[in-house]
Amino acid sequence: MDRTSNSRREELKAAAENGIVVASSEDRDLHDDADHEVDSIERIFESIEVPPWRSQLTFRAFFVSFVLSVLFTFIVMKLILTTGLIPSFSVSAGLLGFLFVKTWTKFLQRSGLLKQNFTRQENTVIQTCVVAASGIAASGGFAGYLLGMSEVVAEQSTQANNAQNIKNPTLPWMIGFLFVVSFLGLFAVLPLLKIMIINFKLTYPSGTATAHLINSFHTPQGAKLAKFYFDFAVTYVGMGMICPYLVNISLLVGGILSWGIMWPLIEDRKGHWYPANLSPTSLQGLEGYKIFICIATILGDGLYNFAKVLGRTLFGLYHKLHDIDSGTALPVDGRASLVNSSLSYDDQHRTQLFVKDQIPTWFSIVGYVTIAIVSIATLPHIFPQLKWYYIVVIYIFAPVLAFCNAYGSGLTDFSSASIYGILIIFVIGAWAGASRGGVLTGLAACGVMMNIVSTASDLMQDFKTGYMTLASPRSMFVSQIIGTAMGCVISPCVFWLFYKAFHGLGIPGSEYPAPYALVYRNISIMGVEGVSALPKHCLTLCCVFFAVTVVINAIRDAVGKERAKFIPLPMAVALPFILGPYFAIDMCVGSLILFIWQKMNKSKADTFGPAMASGLICGDGIWALPSSILALAGVNPPICMKFLSRGTNAKVDAFLAS
Repeated sequence: MDRTSNSRREELKAAAENGIVVASSEDRDLHDDADHEVDSIERIFESIEVPPWRSQLTFRAFFVSFVLSVLFTFIVMKLILTTGLIPSFSVSAGLLGFLFVKTWTKFLQRSGLLKQNFTRQENTVIQTCVVAASGIAASGGFAGYLLGMSEVVAEQSTQANNAQNIKNPTLPWMIGFLFVVSFLGLFAVLPLLKIMIINFKLTYPSGTATAHLINSFHTPQGAKLAKFYFDFAVTYVGMGMICPYLVNISLLVGGILSWGIMWPLIEDRKGHWYPANLSPTSLQGLEGYKIFICIATILGDGLYNFAKVLGRTLFGLYHKLHDIDSGTALPVDGRASLVNSSLSYDDQHRTQLFVKDQIPTWFSIVGYVTIAIVSIATLPHIFPQLKWYYIVVIYIFAPVLAFCNAYGSGLTDFSSASIYGILIIFVIGAWAGASRGGVLTGLAACGVMMNIVSTASDLMQDFKTGYMTLASPRSMFVSQIIGTAMGCVISPCVFWLFYKAFHGLGIPGSEYPAPYALVYRNISIMGVEGVSALPKHCLTLCCVFFAVTVVINAIRDAVGKERAKFIPLPMAVALPFILGPYFAIDMCVGSLILFIWQKMNKSKADTFGPAMASGLICGDGIWALPSSILALAGVNPPICMKFLSRGTNAKVDAFLAS
């Protein structure tokens, strides 16, 4: 195309942005092309060279990452020791990383000392490193399985509070434990990277939202879209706009099935199926049905998909070895190749660069086996009750569960790491038995598995961000390694400060009650007692749901893509079993907003929908940081608001009037 056409195209591009209508047919053609370019993020970056993966890893990036990692670890630790609920900080990490480095580079630019511009790839490296480091505070069990081993929590239980089932926290063993278990999850799912991100095209809503934010700060067009990013609104509505309709409907079906039908029916059998005087959180009561039916469904879905991917991959490998159709990619999703003409320009460009810097499969396998061997040799010295053969069994099945968690997180944005940890508590705890410190063994095994599956899902979330910002998989992986290493030191040190400064830590009613520590210990006690301790018919129901999940997945594959759109996804159906139906309703509201918007103006909905959805998520994520800092400083809101039922409100009014 000649220079005149290019110049005219730029004029029409500016006209399109300002809503000016073109008249001639030639201009109309150019206008269409300009419109297409306005909608494409990667066309805006076309003239900017993507730096090599080593250049994306800078000293300033990791310096800023360290500072932010300390800050976020304090916030996460405060939250898990109080409520146990943690929002996603990936958005806040991306934003603060941008602000810190942008301020730094502007100062150097004015002084004439700037040697390297700040790119979105470097921004992604910072976000990845910070999330990996602060994620250790969440998956490290400091308010769960790890604290559940302590004497202060054991004294609150009537069973297994002897010496062989107690291990008090100390800084050296906590750091050592995290170093030998936290890196395995990074290697466990690396061979499935292309399948999860490119072939399956899993959404990973938090990773997608973070990518939109980072892109918005590094492009003029993105900055125009970024006005959505500061609408403070509910996270789940935005997630509903990003997740496919089928996922949101499946969540709603799961909420109705469990909380609307199953749990009320089971609760009516109180006194017959389980004792009527149990606490609401007892696993021998209704809570046991919720957790274990959810586990059975998630496992059924995850294992089916893992078997399907493995089978199709082996089938493709067989054909390649026999030189049959060797020019095609592994047939994991029916496409002829990873990059084809049906993809958008953005997807083609991102896929090419993403595949270019792939990490070799042999590296993943060697890394996993090497760390596993070190871990098997080290962990029995930290926990003598955790025998080496227990660890071997865990590491054999860990990649399967890591895949299940990463797959589910890609669909719904929820990590089920705690679910898999509870499953391992029951398996290993029952295997060890009460006489060999089974309670402590189960808790330690839970920690091993939770760290693996949690880091696996976090890794995939960050790789989704990297895919959309053209960050190299190699620089992302190095950033994950460094961030994880930071977290293995920072998190235990921060916890140790809390543990020493607040003597009531872990005790109900104190400033830091760590509510889940006692829950995990009681789960481990039940695990030692075996499945016979489960409520009546619970095991039968689990088997039924596992089988039904496999059948539904088989039907979905058999009927084809068009009809499968009307069959719920079992993985998504299972999540409300424990979490409740509230977020499913919010996500369906997001789907409804997007559906109406597409009916009114499909082109605008397709263009601005992801940005608006990301804005809803980012608004909540950005606000989580200042609100957490205020909570850490002990600043309480001046006004509290609560919604009451009509009956309760009448009682309150009567009390105030008396």
